[in-house]
Order: sequence, then structure tokens, then C-alpha cells
Amino acid sequence: MNRQLDAAEPAVGVDVLSFNIRHGKGLDGVLDLERTARVIRSSGAEVVGLQEVDRHFDGRSEWKDQATELARLLGYHLAYGANVELDPPAPGAPRCQYGTAVLSRHPITRWTNTPLFRSPGEEQRGLLHVEIDLRGIPLQVFVTHLEFFSETDRIRQAEEVVELIGDAAPAILLGDFNAEPGSPEMATVRAALTDSWTVSDAGRVATFPADAPRECIDYVFAGPGVRPVRVGAVTGEPVASDHLPVLARLLLTS
Repeated sequence: MNRQLDAAEPAVGVDVLSFNIRHGKGLDGVLDLERTARVIRSSGAEVVGLQEVDRHFDGRSEWKDQATELARLLGYHLAYGANVELDPPAPGAPRCQYGTAVLSRHPITRWTNTPLFRSPGEEQRGLLHVEIDLRGIPLQVFVTHLEFFSETDRIRQAEEVVELIGDAAPAILLGDFNAEPGSPEMATVRAALTDSWTVSDAGRVATFPADAPRECIDYVFAGPGVRPVRVGAVTGEPVASDHLPVLARLLLTS
């Protein structure tokens, strides 16, 4: 059972970040996980949802376990969800994985990754669900990365994400949705959860491509028991990925 905040208790705040890291490769063509870690560290985020994270995937990321390396560099707890998994290149080598991750300053108590709808020929996507012990409150963190090419898949995936989150509380959803705010898939998510961009004085901010943003496709959503109070794109190192990270301040209200 989720712990409920007593009415006399102040709301608990948490800074969260959604970041598509493009397997650590910047727009300058340089693979630099230390730069990725620097962006996360400088944001001050306590909970981070990552997309496009390799684990021994292939030569593009030098066969490294990027999730574990980022957790080590930052000193954070880690949960990883493999959405694409291939046989190792040689007997005895680790399996090749590609997916999403959660990094947290606070302890992670459990996690699970659920595959989402996929049309034939499209990339497998998933919803990573992580429970974090946030100063005694079990915060439910969900991370996803929806299909890029197929709107049909994105619509089905958005419906599944909302259904899987259900009435989990307090809950947040972080991700690269590959869809702009006016799309039907985002309407599905916004009907169930609060889009943090709605509290931005500047309105929704474009996050892609990072060096000359034209599209808002990266989001932080507040679910039951959570209220967004501040949100913005992190622009300090725009060449670190092809996406700008989104940083939000959230209050746990129940």
C-alpha cells in the first residue's frame, strides 16, 4: 500500500529529468559518456529517466554497459529495461541490449519492464516501471520511448502506457514520445496525466534537434498524487545528444 502524506505534512519535492542520450553520442559525432554524466549531474536531478541506452550493444558504443557506467560516474542507483536484445557476438560475451533506464539518488526497491505493441518490422518499445523509496514514500516512476516511424504504433503504445500506469500513485512518466503536443497519441496521455509543460511560462519548449530545436517531443508527466511546479529544457551542452533534456520540479501531494 502506498504511504499517504498526512495533511499536516509539507509536500515532498523532487527534481526529475528525462533525457534521450543517443547512446552517449553527441551531435559533434563524439561518443562521450562522461559528458552525458556531466549534463545529468549539472541538472541537479534526483531521478532520471533515460532513453536510447546501450548495454554491450555494438561498436557504436564500444560494446560498453552504458547504464552501469553512468550509474558509476554519478553514484546513482540503477534500473534498466532492455527493449531490444540480441545474441552476443561471441560465445560467453554478454547479450546485446538497447533500451531505457532509471538513475536515482534514492534507493530503488523494485522494477519491471513491459513490452509495448509493435507492428511487424518496427522496433520493440517498452515501459520501464521503477519504484523508488523517496524519503519513505514509494514513488512510481515510468519511462518510455515510443515508436518513431509509425503513428499507428505510437497511438497503441500511448494507450497501453496509460493503462499500465492505471491508478499507481504517486506516479510520474518520463520519456521521448516522438510526438508533438497536438498529436492524438499525446492527447491520450494528457487525458490521463498532467503535462508538466503546462506550468511553463514559456509554454511548451522544442527539444529536438538539440542544436536547433523545432519539435517538442520530450515530456515529464505527473500522475496521481503529483503536481508539477516548474519545467524547462536543459540547454547547457546542446551537442551532448540530439535531444535536449527536460527538467521538472514536482511536488508529491498525496
